[in-house]
Amino acid sequence: MRPLAVFDIDGTLVDSRVLIHEAAAAGARAVGLPDPTYDEVRQTVGLSLPVAMRALAPDIPDAALDRFVAGFQAYFRAHYDAGREEPLYPGVDDMLRRLRKDGWRLALATGQNRRGVVRNLARAGWGDTFISAHCAEDGPGKPDPTMLRAAMTACRACAATTVMIGDTGHDHRMAVNAGVPAYGVAWGFNTVEEQLAAGAALVATDWPDLEAALDRFAVQAFETA
Repeated sequence: MRPLAVFDIDGTLVDSRVLIHEAAAAGARAVGLPDPTYDEVRQTVGLSLPVAMRALAPDIPDAALDRFVAGFQAYFRAHYDAGREEPLYPGVDDMLRRLRKDGWRLALATGQNRRGVVRNLARAGWGDTFISAHCAEDGPGKPDPTMLRAAMTACRACAATTVMIGDTGHDHRMAVNAGVPAYGVAWGFNTVEEQLAAGAALVATDWPDLEAALDRFAVQAFETA
């Protein structure tokens, strides 16, 4: 059976660290809150947006939370309406092409909304690269295992031949909840120590390190099948 790699987007494939912090600050200002620190924001990345904003402002009323979310989204829309796009981490496209060439099935599982997923799938080649893409709007968000299980169903995979790749504890707890191994990356929002504590089996330091780990997993998956 061909192995399945399910990738998170923000902090794993796409370097959105600056933009997400800026958007959170803009949303906070819209409801009269002080700018959250980057350290506060990075701990929420991967959660669905309303849950993330609630974590940043646990005591505000629901109506203010709605404005917080709307302010965050408005900042993103203005960013993209101006023709800007968050960069991919160097080496992403080469790695994805290599995995496809080696027979991997690829999917996405992200805390973004469906608009964000569609925007990312419009990147050159991504629409053909990923068999399926799942987000918080499809059902419970991370760390609930629903979207990861949906990816396995869509790609006709099982837990023994699937690996989740992400950069936050929310990704890894979702994987653990789905019975899937979690592989971390060291260049995103959470530290290596935070990821290991959340259940990551390993945290890759660079793309060659991750590719080597995936090669080993593919051998194990083939033996399991």
